[in-house]
Amino acid sequence: MRFEGRTAIVTGAGHGIGLAYADALAREGARVVIAELDAAAGESAAAGLVAEGLEATAIATDVADSASADRLVAETVSRYGGVDILINNAAIFASIPVSRGGFEEIPEREFDAVMAVNVRGVWTVCRAVAPVMRAAGYGKILNIGSDTAFKPVRGFAHYVASKAAVVGLSQVLSQELGSSGIRVNCLAPTSVLSEADPDEELLHAKEQRSLGQAIPGVLRPNDVVGAALFLVGPESDAITGQTLLVNAGAHFK
Repeated sequence: MRFEGRTAIVTGAGHGIGLAYADALAREGARVVIAELDAAAGESAAAGLVAEGLEATAIATDVADSASADRLVAETVSRYGGVDILINNAAIFASIPVSRGGFEEIPEREFDAVMAVNVRGVWTVCRAVAPVMRAAGYGKILNIGSDTAFKPVRGFAHYVASKAAVVGLSQVLSQELGSSGIRVNCLAPTSVLSEADPDEELLHAKEQRSLGQAIPGVLRPNDVVGAALFLVGPESDAITGQTLLVNAGAHFK
């Protein structure tokens, strides 16, 4: 129960690995706010946690919209009195798929959408939550990047660029917020099989991606969750501005 008494916001937590982060935090005592663009998925996820005796609520949120991010934080503070932990997980990639192809083939509208959610969305929620954490003199922010920022994958120019930006943004925020007792780190997992019912094509693609790993096998959400909880927990109080790769030793930064 290391998060007992703490309030955590997890963006994009209506399904997949975001829900795994929220579930793990709630099981260790946190009051969890599921910030989700898909309002129905967010409500369903929160209801599932509450049914197990855990404390959770859902707030419909578009992280790319600064007004929506501000409402998310205001409603959280109104309900729980503050925000101690923020995991910026929302991204365009899996639940909202992106194109696979050369950088010249990416539609401009899609490129802008990826940057709006994956980069600006991180910035807007961090900006909204920072005053609350400053006032408390404490906060843990974990921005979810990707190991592709360190070993780019062809056909994902917009996604890779967005996740590299998250790494840089996290480093700057760690320097600007550290004196207020706020730690900002980045978690960069490899491709994770987070789909509840993957088809054979998807499973094969994940297996192929895992072939270069030092530790064989496709990673699943529980392989990543422990690292996330460490970075938002008290054990990592002396760590800020760092990016932790969770990729089974596929490559290094």
